[in-house]
Amino acid sequence: MEDSVKKIGVLFGMENTFPGAFVDRINAMEIEGIQAEFVHLGGVHMAEPSGYAVIVDRISHDLPFYRSYLKNAVLTGTQVINNPFWWSADDKFFNYALAKKLGVAVPKTVLLPHKKFPPQTNERSLRNLQFPLDWDGIFEYVGFPAFLKPHDGGGWRDVFHVHNRDEFFHAYDQTRDLCMTLQAAVNFQEYFRCYVVGQTDVRIMPYDPRRPHEHRYVLDPPEYDKKLLKRVEKDALTLCKALGYDLNTVEFAVEDGIPYAIDFMNPAPDADLHAVGKESFDWIVDKVAKLAVKKAQSAGKTSSPLTWASFLSSPSTKKSSTSPVSKTEPKKKHKEKPQKKASSHLK
Repeated sequence: MEDSVKKIGVLFGMENTFPGAFVDRINAMEIEGIQAEFVHLGGVHMAEPSGYAVIVDRISHDLPFYRSYLKNAVLTGTQVINNPFWWSADDKFFNYALAKKLGVAVPKTVLLPHKKFPPQTNERSLRNLQFPLDWDGIFEYVGFPAFLKPHDGGGWRDVFHVHNRDEFFHAYDQTRDLCMTLQAAVNFQEYFRCYVVGQTDVRIMPYDPRRPHEHRYVLDPPEYDKKLLKRVEKDALTLCKALGYDLNTVEFAVEDGIPYAIDFMNPAPDADLHAVGKESFDWIVDKVAKLAVKKAQSAGKTSSPLTWASFLSSPSTKKSSTSPVSKTEPKKKHKEKPQKKASSHLK
């Protein structure tokens, strides 16, 4: 990389609006020594610099070639948003456990064994596994309705909304060799999806996962309790700081004043102009552009740690907070109960 120019690259897939706007935003700043472009790469030579001071990663979760390229880039001095080492190690069940440790409200969740043997394994590979499982204990802990969903999936793939034992087992039989979680459903009154950038800036976006995908962002929201929004912002920052993500979305389903963290492993979050609306789109483009420039300008001044443990702050061991935002709202525990309003989780 030439010392005179620090390049910022964006690595992306099928998305159309964010990558171009991001590059244009940085170049329009006309900052001396900073240039943004789409990443170009071919065969990757080991331990050789990538040529980029910063890369914003929008696609490596789908392509192992890109993920390995980014790890090599970090090793040779590139700062990647988000860090590919931690992203590779992370999973949603760990995130739920971390949230509980941090005192962020999260629905009761159980990790389940694979329904079918993963490739290259058989019954001898599972000799440490309890059989049969204590399904009664699992169902009593989580309750119904619930969501059966992959421990590291996304985009609504292989997600099942189940209301009783029979529906659960019918869904579980369809999960192949995926590792799944069973999570208590939240009968939410409000739902928020929050952009978090640089572990400092939060944009709370009202969201309705019951709507068709292209209409889920609520562009004409009602007024919300300011205390609720403040807690949502605080919890979103708490989670992203602990996980070390510089770009993420955190989703909260709010029941009886309690914002439950539903999903917060979205290191390449949806940033499509036509989905999120112009105001949120302009916000995310501007914030990520400024973050990338800041990282590029600091390149060479600080070294990025390569040990996974350093990506986690030491979480508090306090119990999960389930106190409602307003003192006048009653506390509520999740129990098995008949289905009322539509309930939904993303991912």
